[in-house]
Amino acid sequence: MKIAVAGTFNALHVGHKTIIDRALSFGGEVFIGITSDDMARCSRGFVNPYHIRYKSVKDYVESKGKECFLFEINDVYGPSNIMRDVDILVVSEETFENGKKVIGRFSAIKKIELSVVKMVSKTDGSKISSTDVMNGVCSRSGNMEAMDIAVGSLNFVKIEAVREVMERIYGDVRIFAVSVDSGVPEQPFEEETERGAKNRAKACIGNHTLGVGIEAGVFDRYGFLYDIQHCAVVDKDGGITTGLGPGFRYPNEISELVKRGMTVSEAVERIYGKENVGQTCGAVGVLSKGVIDRKELTKQSVIAAMIPRLWGKIRNL
Repeated sequence: MKIAVAGTFNALHVGHKTIIDRALSFGGEVFIGITSDDMARCSRGFVNPYHIRYKSVKDYVESKGKECFLFEINDVYGPSNIMRDVDILVVSEETFENGKKVIGRFSAIKKIELSVVKMVSKTDGSKISSTDVMNGVCSRSGNMEAMDIAVGSLNFVKIEAVREVMERIYGDVRIFAVSVDSGVPEQPFEEETERGAKNRAKACIGNHTLGVGIEAGVFDRYGFLYDIQHCAVVDKDGGITTGLGPGFRYPNEISELVKRGMTVSEAVERIYGKENVGQTCGAVGVLSKGVIDRKELTKQSVIAAMIPRLWGKIRNL
């Protein structure tokens, strides 16, 4: 038996998990379609890049001790070579009409059963949505009273890194992305990095419980250029804690371009042909050939900045 489910899975929340759980419950082969970035942005403004959404779904399925096949979709029907063999299509009440379209498309090939999952509500009774989660209206569980934390950036990688770390520490959290000025050059060097992180944290906190600033900078160490991320966390009383992520060395060709005035992203694009790496896997993802990406590296700096606040209280980090 083959079961399929599809969605954008932006800021994977309890509603998404309920649909995936239904698909996994049938015990057959599970196929999960994830909308491409182009398709997702046709109906939404603030969408995490595909690789972040893909990994969130993959990690969740693996946390359930299950296996599935993940694939990219560019329309509501999905790839014919997969959908023509599907026995059960899992949809939410919201995507029910799209499910009917899929059944209509493949009805001449095979009868597909629809399994409809009830929408999950936020604490105020209205349905949970990725938009609400991304805008800080509620946590991923739908809690509208969860602790509120601001991130001084609109960078998807930084936002999701903070979300994942703070959820491990505090459980339910609401994350607010705030566009702020770092007060340092686009490509920070040495002490500018910590200053930029602190500036971001202070500028974004407003009335939130915590403000988080993250800055990646270049450092001259041992005769080579290294990347070291800095994170600063500020609270309502003005107390600031900082932390550093692990550093990694840049290749000489990248270092030379950065020394001449390019940003790391520009240098990586020039040498490796990879565009906009700061919003995706990062230079570390390119250089490590996918062994680690920028989100995982960023999470380390956020954890480090939180440690002074949690001495003696850390759980499962």
